[in-house]
Amino acid sequence: MKNNARPHLHIDSLAELHRLLGFAKPKHPLFTVLQFKDFPAIELEDGMKLSADFYQITFKKGCCNKMIYGQSEFDFDEGVLSFFAPKQTFIKDGEVIPPAGFLIMIHPDYIKGTSLQTKIRSYSFFEYAVTESLILSEEEEAFIELVLMQIEKEALRPIDKHSQDVIISSLELLLTYSDRFYTRQFLTRKPKYNTLLAKFEKYLDEPIHTSTIPEQGVPKLAAIAASFNLTPKYFSDLIRQHTGRSAQQHIHDKLIEAAKEKLSGTTLSVSEIAFLLGFEHSQSFSRLFKLKTNFTPSEYRGTLN
Repeated sequence: MKNNARPHLHIDSLAELHRLLGFAKPKHPLFTVLQFKDFPAIELEDGMKLSADFYQITFKKGCCNKMIYGQSEFDFDEGVLSFFAPKQTFIKDGEVIPPAGFLIMIHPDYIKGTSLQTKIRSYSFFEYAVTESLILSEEEEAFIELVLMQIEKEALRPIDKHSQDVIISSLELLLTYSDRFYTRQFLTRKPKYNTLLAKFEKYLDEPIHTSTIPEQGVPKLAAIAASFNLTPKYFSDLIRQHTGRSAQQHIHDKLIEAAKEKLSGTTLSVSEIAFLLGFEHSQSFSRLFKLKTNFTPSEYRGTLN
């Protein structure tokens, strides 16, 4: 039988990465900054899976490459920032090394016990797909490049007791501004996303109002996001930026809205309503209803009389 499995290159140490690239041993075993202009010509098989045990931040300039995440293809342009969590896998398709830019690799142990250890978990863009990279404006690109050059400069200095603190501080600045720029990206693409929001509303309304939930189940965030070729994190952040509420909150709101209609307009029991709305146990439905309205379903029905 023919083996169609994709080859997988996993980097578990910076020493291994530097060796593969023909670079000298990294100054620090848990942190490195590299410039793409120094990379050798690398030939990797198309479709190869790439992953590492590190947080990765890539800043690419002058790149016309393509990567695939799931079924989506993304064309890189000028000034693109991408973020990868440890062990996150992406698929290489075509040449991936740009003529300019930076690669930062950070082992989780490098930031252990620092303020960044907690903060980095709050940046959901580390769970975005490469198709959801941050496209920088000219001004943003200049600022990010300046910060990266400062991080590189500090990384090349002789290590002393202040080295890690300075680098951590600069990384926090980089990530804070990246978060700001992502907010700008969500807002500047508002016309495109307004159409997506309308489709999202329709996606939620159809199963609720056609009573298909008992057979098909409550719409799941992962399935909804996948229908738009987006990751759950990016999709939920997009919805939150435009509505002030997460995608999951919107799903719950729709269910509660439908529950109120059935409680006020039918004589169905609470258990029957819970079943129609996709809840396996009526207690779970009642807990959610109480959380959202401060009433149990029975109490809410009682207020209507």
